[in-house]
Amino acid sequence: MAGQIPPQFIDDLLTRVDVVDVVDARVPLKKAGKNLQACCPFHNEKTPSFTVSPEKQFYHCFGCGAHGTAIGFLMEYDQMSFPEAIQELADLAGMTVPTTSFVNAQPSRQNLYDLTDKVSQYYVHQLHNHPQKTAFVNYLQQRGLSAQIIEHFNIGMAPDGWDNVLKTFGANDQARKQLDEVGLLSSNDKGRQYDRFRNRIMFPIKDRRGRVVGFGGRVLDDSTPKYLNSPETPLFHKGNELYGLFQARKANRKLERIIIVEGYMDVIVLTDHGITNAVATLGTATTPDHLRQLLRSAPELVFCFDGDRAGREAAWRAAENAMPLLGGNHQLKFMFLADGEDPDSVVRQQGAEQFNRLVGQAQNYSDFFLATLEAQVDISSMDGRARLIEIAKPYLRQIPAGIYRDMLEQRLAEKANTNTAMLHKHLGKSAENTVKKHKKPLKSSSAISPIRMAITILLQHPELHAEIGAFDKLASLERAGLTILVQLLETLSQNPHLTTAMLLERARDSEHEGHLHQLAQQTLTLSAKELQHELTGIIQQLQQQAIEQRHAYLVAKGLGNLTDEERIEINSLNS
Repeated sequence: MAGQIPPQFIDDLLTRVDVVDVVDARVPLKKAGKNLQACCPFHNEKTPSFTVSPEKQFYHCFGCGAHGTAIGFLMEYDQMSFPEAIQELADLAGMTVPTTSFVNAQPSRQNLYDLTDKVSQYYVHQLHNHPQKTAFVNYLQQRGLSAQIIEHFNIGMAPDGWDNVLKTFGANDQARKQLDEVGLLSSNDKGRQYDRFRNRIMFPIKDRRGRVVGFGGRVLDDSTPKYLNSPETPLFHKGNELYGLFQARKANRKLERIIIVEGYMDVIVLTDHGITNAVATLGTATTPDHLRQLLRSAPELVFCFDGDRAGREAAWRAAENAMPLLGGNHQLKFMFLADGEDPDSVVRQQGAEQFNRLVGQAQNYSDFFLATLEAQVDISSMDGRARLIEIAKPYLRQIPAGIYRDMLEQRLAEKANTNTAMLHKHLGKSAENTVKKHKKPLKSSSAISPIRMAITILLQHPELHAEIGAFDKLASLERAGLTILVQLLETLSQNPHLTTAMLLERARDSEHEGHLHQLAQQTLTLSAKELQHELTGIIQQLQQQAIEQRHAYLVAKGLGNLTDEERIEINSLNS
């Protein structure tokens, strides 16, 4: 991905932006020695373990393992793509991204955001000024929505008619193409284009940055479909977006809990009653992408579903998708409403206080998980208990190894009237723990291999490469990690200006990326002079080993079997 932009531009960009400024604008930092720190924005914690290094120009969390440069932070925190993060930092630094096939696409993407925002404003304007507005205004009043909440969510109306948006925004072929690209047009069998949204209450869908990426429209009568969402577009992917998340993050400086409901109106009505932490999926089950966004935003998630069969099936799909993300400092719960009720009706009839009380009584994930499986067997019989374990096996293997999984297995063993040793015998290999652990500081070269030490020194002090001397023979050695070391030396030899952050960015999407980030944040207790001596000694030692290995190979080959070039080479090695 990075190859689409000249690496020299990325180097220059990272020179001009400060990761401290980028992070501090979103997560307030406090001085902690030579670094800065805060509570990690990517997982819940009370004691800060998230550090930002002004010297190395990258961040690292010792709790959850999150790490990266200013580019990586924007990608993770603001949910930007790599190209978007580059463009954002370039704008901040007053730089122009080089014109390539990739960059040419960026203005087009921005034009699409501008278009969806203008159409959203158009729908809002229609709700206040269109001759047909009365029926729409009456509907919203009947639903008890205040003028403030209508404005807060930018609710509007799409008037009846086939081409209102098309006429207003489709002045030429290029404009019509963009309207189609963002899902605002449909076509009939003859290719004639017309407005997708007609005679509907309109709900703009915003991404985490507050940009309008799509729309949802609701009819006032019994027409079908009752709700119509934008199709998949370059801006809108329903498996990624959550209605109301932008508003919830804006209304709450720190979200402690997020309630996931099923519809736009549930979110809007709850917000109107002071419950500002609700979001909704967009006509689809809660996906892993949804869950990752939510868990980065709050430590507790409460799924609110109808208590009927469909609601419980939707809850189970959410529970399945959450399995690889379980454990850590977050909690998932499930809340089921009485038949015929939804969050909208409950909060209107019983009030916000009672609704919050019901949220507080929500069922823990483990209780819901085990109860759902237990309902499928006869737990009173040995056969049923054996079947319970068989049903649970494929699910437990998806849960990361750790204290949460251990405790869940213990409860399952108790229900099956067996023990965890017997359970583990039949579960097989544990799932890998997805949380990266903080490595111990590197206190001396004796603690790690020389090659690992050399890589660590070069990453953290790239300027020291200038004094190491020759390394041309190293590539012939077969040693673990030597390929990475040679690549680093060659890169720094060709680009002596590179910093730690630049080296890490050049490793983006490579198989070594995670390993290099770990080494970059390790603690080196030696002085700069000692590190220079250590690095030089390691390279000289490896170079000598390579020479000796080559000499041994040529001697073993036999003088009579050497080529003219090899005879010259062995003479030079003997001298």
